[in-house]
Amino acid sequence: MSKDEEPKYSILRSHDDIEIRQYGPKIVAEMVVKGERGKACNDAFSILAEYIFGKNTLVTDIAMTTPVKQSQQSEKIAMTVPVIQQESGQDIAMTIPAMQTGEQTAWAIQFIMPSQYTLATLPKPKDSRITIKEVLGHKVAAIRFSGFAGDKKLRENEAKLLAYLSHQDIESKGKAIYAFYDPPFVLPMFRRNEIMIELT
Repeated sequence: MSKDEEPKYSILRSHDDIEIRQYGPKIVAEMVVKGERGKACNDAFSILAEYIFGKNTLVTDIAMTTPVKQSQQSEKIAMTVPVIQQESGQDIAMTIPAMQTGEQTAWAIQFIMPSQYTLATLPKPKDSRITIKEVLGHKVAAIRFSGFAGDKKLRENEAKLLAYLSHQDIESKGKAIYAFYDPPFVLPMFRRNEIMIELT
């Protein structure tokens, strides 16, 4: 089980491997990449990882006769979970996390920032392709599963989650959000993957 920080949420309802959750607000670093889902996620992950590992700039006020902004050293930002992936073309609902439809599909990949930061205190990315933004609190339905999160398994679990929502007459909005909690070296049987769908 990961020891990395993850966004706090309250469970409003649960049924087997499905939960209805309420998340609070959070800050995310996001990058949008076009292409096949797996490659887009890997490409964005590398760039976002560089940001949290130190490719960023601290900006602080220097005490002088007049305040002056001065770039300081970079800062390493702690890794959190999950890594979020969602087909782009809309506002991304989650911080922490849509099926592959071709090479021109755009995917938004998000790293959730540690809760200690605010928009004012978070180091600024040096890579202009990274966007820092705040995501408001929201309610989602989530289904959890282990193993490799390939396209087939994502489709199967998304269908199961949508069937549950339909059966419960729960209205959803937006595209599916994929949330991945473990690094690649974790054995498939111990991996935590989730699909989330925002609720109205």
